[in-house]
Amino acid sequence: MTDAQETAAETTLRTTGGAPPDDLPPAPVPLLEPREGIPPVTADADALAEVIATFAAGHGPVAVDAERASGYRYGQRAYLVQLRRAGAGTALIDPVGCPDLSGLGAAIADAEWVLHAATQDLPCLRDIGMIPARIFDTELAGRLAGFARVGLGAMVENILGYALEKGHSAVDWSTRPLPEPWLHYAALDVELLVDLRDALEEELERQSKLEWAHQEFAAIAAAPPAPPRKDPWRRTSGMHKVRRRRQMAVVRELWTARDRIAQRRDVSPGKVLGDAAIVEAALALPANARALAALNGFGHRMNRRQLEQWQAAVDRARELPEADLPQPGQPVTGPPPPRAWADKDPAAAARLSAARAAVTQLAEGLNLPQENLIAPDTVRRLCWEPPAEPTTDAVASVLAGHGARPWQIDQVTPVLAAALLATPA
Repeated sequence: MTDAQETAAETTLRTTGGAPPDDLPPAPVPLLEPREGIPPVTADADALAEVIATFAAGHGPVAVDAERASGYRYGQRAYLVQLRRAGAGTALIDPVGCPDLSGLGAAIADAEWVLHAATQDLPCLRDIGMIPARIFDTELAGRLAGFARVGLGAMVENILGYALEKGHSAVDWSTRPLPEPWLHYAALDVELLVDLRDALEEELERQSKLEWAHQEFAAIAAAPPAPPRKDPWRRTSGMHKVRRRRQMAVVRELWTARDRIAQRRDVSPGKVLGDAAIVEAALALPANARALAALNGFGHRMNRRQLEQWQAAVDRARELPEADLPQPGQPVTGPPPPRAWADKDPAAAARLSAARAAVTQLAEGLNLPQENLIAPDTVRRLCWEPPAEPTTDAVASVLAGHGARPWQIDQVTPVLAAALLATPA
């Protein structure tokens, strides 16, 4: 048993559902106000310069959070950025009034940035010039430490004993001016983030997992921006109902038209036209605007001009030559779906079954989610195209080639090599 397995087995923090019934933790203390009150929103160059100077003079890690307007506006831009640092207090910055925060990013570049679910916030922070060199992700740290609930509120309550205010996470953060209760919520989101970081660091150290966390954080900070998604229209909800290529062309045309309108109006695409309506039109292939208006999602509160623009998209798809119609599937660059393995390659299916069982058992012993122990896609690729001789060195090389971190390779290589050896070639 490794050090990590031994310490995970001895975990006494409430990582798997709480303390024993006869030793219930005290009720969480409501966190009602930020320590220094709600700061004014920074929305111009002069105020931003003051914040930059204050945070550059602060010390220790910087808690960072961002609020978006998902479901209301087009894209995932930040509409409020919150920061907190010892010696600097809390700052609330409006990226609409201050669209370039690269000066602030440079002022705190040497500090560790503490974020919760960093991969959600880093893209919109990057867009406004804030790019960290080092991070500490409290959500990911919680997963590695074995906590069953890793939302910010649950972790602050479970680890620090405070109850955060809830209720404003899904509001329209593009609203101006921002209501005071929303600013109150936003300031509290970074109030205890560094305290949570310190407690999680101590717990990870106790479980001999801190180095694992550091490797994960470094990989997130170093990851390049995600490339544009190929054929994003294929992710339309309900797409599985669309079977014929002509119908797929209708989805593509309607999705593209909707996206163009949503971008121009700066609203969420779903507010322009719902996915269900797109799929309904694709299945029906309406011949004219009147037929389109009879479909769910088109007749209600939609004027003739709007109906005609959507019908024009349908007509473009109806008139496409066969050669220009989309193919029924996307090019597959990796293994086929696991459900098809038994028919395509029974030996590979057996390898995958053995590997999955081994990873599950190991993850349980280490008290962490198996997807954090090793990416499921990496396991599939290894089992679909295993090395000719599945030695530990060969398996480790394959895992490294697929981006596994050193700690993951150290942990899973022995069990994956054994699973490959135990199944037929």
